[in-house]
Amino acid sequence: MSRPTPLRRGAIPALAPALGACLALSATVAVAVTLSVAVVAAQDPPSWAYPVNPPDFKPRVDDGTPRRVPGSTAGYTVTQLRDLFAAPVWHPEEHPPLPPIVAQGRKPAVFACGVCHRADGPGGPENANVAGLPAAYIIQQMADYKSGARTTSLPDRAPQKNMIALSKAITDDEVREAAAYFAARTPRHAVRVVESADVPKTVVGGWFLADAKTGEREPIGARIIEMPENTEQFENRDTHSRFIAYVPPGSIARGQTLAAGVAGKTDRCAICHGPDLKGLAGIPPIVGRSPSYAVRQLIEFKNGARNGAAAALMKPVVANLTLDDMIALAAYLSAQAP
Repeated sequence: MSRPTPLRRGAIPALAPALGACLALSATVAVAVTLSVAVVAAQDPPSWAYPVNPPDFKPRVDDGTPRRVPGSTAGYTVTQLRDLFAAPVWHPEEHPPLPPIVAQGRKPAVFACGVCHRADGPGGPENANVAGLPAAYIIQQMADYKSGARTTSLPDRAPQKNMIALSKAITDDEVREAAAYFAARTPRHAVRVVESADVPKTVVGGWFLADAKTGEREPIGARIIEMPENTEQFENRDTHSRFIAYVPPGSIARGQTLAAGVAGKTDRCAICHGPDLKGLAGIPPIVGRSPSYAVRQLIEFKNGARNGAAAALMKPVVANLTLDDMIALAAYLSAQAP
């Protein structure tokens, strides 16, 4: 089986000016990158950004009753919703029929893309929103997973562990089929960003945070607390699920300043991601998506877990960012419409 050809510098003429500018930045902060990677790699990633199921985690019990979601006539049992080779389709009128690799995957090792990322790609805080990502970007990320250039800070965390394992077995044609399908989907703005000094207490609900429903609140500290507005709806893999992301007061304004570039700290996001931050050719959009996911990626660019061809462009950008900076950037970007 042949490996997808990595995107090469200069392969996309339209990106040449942006890529040139980004690459030029790397020389000025190479030493800072090396030192920052050493510091971050020695630290455990924040648990709020990398929720892990506790040892006593108990998944929902299947009583045989079909689950329902608003605006759909479909119904699936809990067992059906857990089937990694059958993506539930709650709203078929909103997208074309799912390609086979998205709908059912390929047994035994290639799970259906539409199970974890949902039928039209919105995903959730535990993984990526792939709706509207450039096909070339998706293909490159799969190549990076397959080659080992892209890993994760917590190797045993199931969403990323499964993705890495899947990448070894999926074929190039299957990757291209899934990439073309998700690239053609229009992303929705499903995250409401709220600045607050305190937040509801949470539990880990299956690799994501969920409201503990105790009525108790606690200081937010230096965290983003992102959770489904309706946990059961999200567990049912409804593509209409919405989320609330609590961020520290002042985060959005501070993130806007950082996104515009701060001398000695970071560079303008628009240099590579376009003036509206909605992507540029093969470079992905970064607005209107999960802030938890965004923080994980910034951490992993900095600590070396992401080392693909395009990752080199991000290394100097994140070299001097603190965790507080990453929280602010993610808050601002997530608050913008995709």
